Amino acid sequence: MVRTGEHIPLPPGTEKIASQIVAAAYTVHKALGPGLLENVYEVCFCHELNKRGLSYQRQVSIPITYDGIKFNEGLRLDV
Repeated sequence: MVRTGEHIPLPPGTEKIASQIVAAAYTVHKALGPGLLENVYEVCFCHELNKRGLSYQRQVSIPITYDGIKFNEGLRLDV
């Protein structure tokens, strides 16, 4: 049983991917700094993911259901 606030280690493969993602984001932030439009950070972040051999999808639409109706425009994930 897991208690609230207890740390559960990630599997080694997941930890490696997560570290690469964080490193990619940090690299972009360090190079560009704050204040640019989001799409600039997104395209540079994806470039860094490519350099690390990671696959990804951009601008993924996630439908939502509201009041029994499915809306395809509901949510869009950047990466």
